[in-house]
Amino acid sequence: MIFRLRAYRPEDFDALYEIDQLCYEPEIAYSRRELRQYMRFPGAECMVAESERKLLGFCLAACEGRSGYIITMDVLQKYRRHGVGSALLQAIEQQLQSRGIAEIWLETATDNDAAIAFWQKHGYCKRSVRKGYYPGGRDAHSMCKRISGPAATH
Repeated sequence: MIFRLRAYRPEDFDALYEIDQLCYEPEIAYSRRELRQYMRFPGAECMVAESERKLLGFCLAACEGRSGYIITMDVLQKYRRHGVGSALLQAIEQQLQSRGIAEIWLETATDNDAAIAFWQKHGYCKRSVRKGYYPGGRDAHSMCKRISGPAATH
């Protein structure tokens, strides 16, 4: 599968919102307002994957100080397991690292085995469980990866 990565452009917003709605259950997917707010965070970085002008997915992250945070990683179902998510993650990590970020944090549902495996494959380690993190009371793993300096211990 051939796709390319590029930085988010404001005209991508509606497509990214649609992707988020398709990737997550209604109670977890972001509202337009929430997604817009995250895109406007100080230090926000968003990379998109596209093929023939169709957006396949995106990764949205933010940074503060020496820490980065992955807000969301969304890849349309039919493009998963084709390297899109891994490429987006690598690009975001490089961007954050170039800004002096030492570690990246994220949350993922404790019952989402595929997501947990994806993050662990890419070097993220479980640090704690956040009880009731998601709407409906679902718990989340807080995960972290050190991207500069001494390697993180697993």
